[in-house]
Amino acid sequence: MKGHNNYAIADKHYLMAKADKSADVILIGAGIMSATLGVMLKELDPSLTIEVYERLDVIAGESSDAWNNAGTGHSAFCELNYTPRQEDSSINITKAVKIAEMFEISREFWAYLVKKQYIENPRQFINSVAHMSFVTGEKDVQFLKDRYEALSQHPLFEGMKYSDDHKKLSKWIPLMMKDRKKDEPMAVTRMKIGTDVNFGSLTRCLFEHLGKLDGVTIKLSQEVLDIDQQKDGRWKITFKDRCCKQHYQSTAGFVFIGAGGGALPLLEKSGIPEADGYGGFPVSGQWLVCNNPKIVEMHNAKVYGKAKTGAPPMSVPHLDTRRIKSSKALLFGPYAGFSTKFLKHGDWTDLPSSINLNNIGPMLSAGWHNLSLTKYLISQVLQSSEDRMEALQEFIPDAKAEDWELEIAGQRVQVIKKDPEHGGMLEFGTEVVSSKDGTIAALLGASPGASTSVSIIVDLLKRCFKDKMQSQQWQDKLKQMICSYGQSLANDATLIKKSRAFTGETLELNQQVLEEH
Repeated sequence: MKGHNNYAIADKHYLMAKADKSADVILIGAGIMSATLGVMLKELDPSLTIEVYERLDVIAGESSDAWNNAGTGHSAFCELNYTPRQEDSSINITKAVKIAEMFEISREFWAYLVKKQYIENPRQFINSVAHMSFVTGEKDVQFLKDRYEALSQHPLFEGMKYSDDHKKLSKWIPLMMKDRKKDEPMAVTRMKIGTDVNFGSLTRCLFEHLGKLDGVTIKLSQEVLDIDQQKDGRWKITFKDRCCKQHYQSTAGFVFIGAGGGALPLLEKSGIPEADGYGGFPVSGQWLVCNNPKIVEMHNAKVYGKAKTGAPPMSVPHLDTRRIKSSKALLFGPYAGFSTKFLKHGDWTDLPSSINLNNIGPMLSAGWHNLSLTKYLISQVLQSSEDRMEALQEFIPDAKAEDWELEIAGQRVQVIKKDPEHGGMLEFGTEVVSSKDGTIAALLGASPGASTSVSIIVDLLKRCFKDKMQSQQWQDKLKQMICSYGQSLANDATLIKKSRAFTGETLELNQQVLEEH
C-alpha cells in the first residue's frame, strides 16, 4: 500500500542524452512546482525547449508524494493557524482569504487541463471530502465560534457550518464521537466543498503530458553538481548520472530550482547575491496510518485540530481521509521531529553543509528566537508509542494501537532569512528567490506550497518573464488557462460562484458533494 509509484520511462523523450546539451529552460526537481511551470510555459510558448532533471528514479518522490505531504488540499477551510486571534480579540482572516483564493486559482488551472484532455480522469488526483476544524475546551470552542462568524461572512467561505451539539457532531464525525464524554465542551466547523488532492498523482499526470510534447526531455537519477552563470547570461549546469556515474553539462537561458528541501543548497551553488542570508531549518514527520478497513470507512473528512504552543505549521494534528492509488486511507499526525536531512532521501550532512558565512548569523539568531520550537521538536523526538496514541485518542477516544502503524512522512525545510530587527527570522510559508536578471529562480519553504502552486508559478512568471507576460499573446493564453486571471476572486461573490461551478463540474466534484451524506 505504501511507497512511491514508479514512473514509466517508455518514450523517446526520456532517453538519456550523454552529450552536453542546450535548452531554453531547465527545471531541477520533478515535483508539483516544476510540473506546473513546465506545463504553463509550453502552453504559453510551445516552441520552448525544456529539460527536467530529477535526483531520484521516480517522479514526485519527495514533498509532492501523497505519503510525504503534510497537507493535501490547503484551502484555509479548516487550518486554524491561518486565522489568529488579535490582541483586540478579533479574528484576522486575511491569510485564510488569500490562501482560499489561491486554491481556487489552482482548481481553475487543473480544470483547464482536464478540459483540454491533458488529464483524462480528474478523480486520479482530486476528490471531494469535507474539511472540518475541531476543538475542545471552552476557550477554544469560543475561538472556533468567533472564527466561524468571521469567515462565514466572506463569499469564499459560504456554506460553512458550525456546531457544538454532540448529536449533530455524531453525524458529522461518528468515529471521533464514539465513547466521548457527553459533557465535554467541543465544537466543529464543516465545509462540504473541501477536497482531497493527491499531488503525487497530479504531478505524474502533468509530467506524462509534458513527456509527450516536442522539445521536452525528462531525465531521472540525475544529480546537480554545480550551477554557474556564463558571460552571456546563460546558466551552465553540471550533472552526474547516478546510474552510470558519468558527468555532463547542459546550458539554459532560464533555470528553475523546484527541488523541495533540496532547493536551498542548489540555490547556494548559483552564487547569486539574492540568495545571501537564506538558511533552512529541517523538520521531519511521521504518520499513524490506520490498517483496519472498518475504521477507515467510518471516517470521511479532513479534520484539523489546534497546534500546540511552539509547534510548526506542518505539525498541526489532523485526522485525514486521503485517496492514494484509488484506495481510501486514514492518517493521523503528522508527528514532528528533527533531522539534519533536507530531503527524505537526502544526506545527514545537508544541514551543516548549507551553513556558510552569509547565513550563519541569521540562522543563529533565528534559533535563539525560536527556542520554543527547538524544545517542541526535542519533545516530539522523545515521544513513545504511548505518547503518540494519547495524541490520537484526543481525536478518536477509543483508538487502539493494533489498528495503527507508524510511517515516515516527508521532510520540510522552513526558510530562515535575514531580518533587520532580529538578525534572522524563521518563516513559515513558501518564498520564491530569483536573480535580478530573472534568469534563475528557486522555491523555498513548505506549507501551503503545493495547494497554491499555480499562483506561485504565475508570480514567478511575472518576475522572470516580465516582457512576455505583458504581451497580448501571453495575457490571452493565461485567461484561457485561469478563467479568473486578472480579476480578484476574493472580492467578487458572483465570480467565485461562477468559478466553483465550472471547476466543480469539470473536476467531477459537484456530484460527489451532493452524494455526501
